[in-house]
Amino acid sequence: MTSDTRTSQGGATPSRGGVCVSLRALHQTFGAARVLDGIDIDVPAGTTTALLGPSGCGKSTLLKLLAGLLAPTGGEIRFDDTVVASACVCHAPERRSLGMVFQDYALWPHMSVAANVAFPLEMRGVKRAERAERVEDALSLVGLTGLGARRPQALSGGQQQRVALARAIVSAPRLLLFDEPLSNLDRDLRTRLCADIGALLARLGTTAVYVTHDREEAETLADQIVILAHGRVDKRITR
Repeated sequence: MTSDTRTSQGGATPSRGGVCVSLRALHQTFGAARVLDGIDIDVPAGTTTALLGPSGCGKSTLLKLLAGLLAPTGGEIRFDDTVVASACVCHAPERRSLGMVFQDYALWPHMSVAANVAFPLEMRGVKRAERAERVEDALSLVGLTGLGARRPQALSGGQQQRVALARAIVSAPRLLLFDEPLSNLDRDLRTRLCADIGALLARLGTTAVYVTHDREEAETLADQIVILAHGRVDKRITR
């Protein structure tokens, strides 16, 4: 990762500080299936919480609820003092000031690396000159300086995930969500990229929720590890 202390007036992708996330009595059902059963979690502003557990424990559903891709059956989610999700309220993802990094990168192959990263800014109506500057800075932060003109398929898997990370941070979100982003990479690459993500999160001061089934990743990145089992919080580990 590169180091840059410039501000948004003419430099590196800024962080506006992380948001405090609170989940209270959160439930999610699909038909007769109860996927989440009374989840209570606090994620302090500027910290990283890892959701750890086996497939089917509810961690990906929880991430979708945080992202605004699902509305909860019961309970509520607060960002600072604002209820963003409940049985009656569900703020759209674009109202939540968040970025998301997916397992499969979710990059558009017909667009350049720079265009992929710029997409969230374009959707917000950011002017071309500012978009270009912020994209350059985001790529610098994730170690991809000079690769903006390439297509994603010309990059390695680790580089593609860095592009996805740059896209997630370019709009200076207050919350970053990670859905098992390193599971498609080999062990050595996962270890290196995991360390880089941890350093970037610490530098930006953004709140993060990181879903994984890998305990080593969780221990490397997280201030708090929440272990889920059968839709409930089984254990909390504060580091």
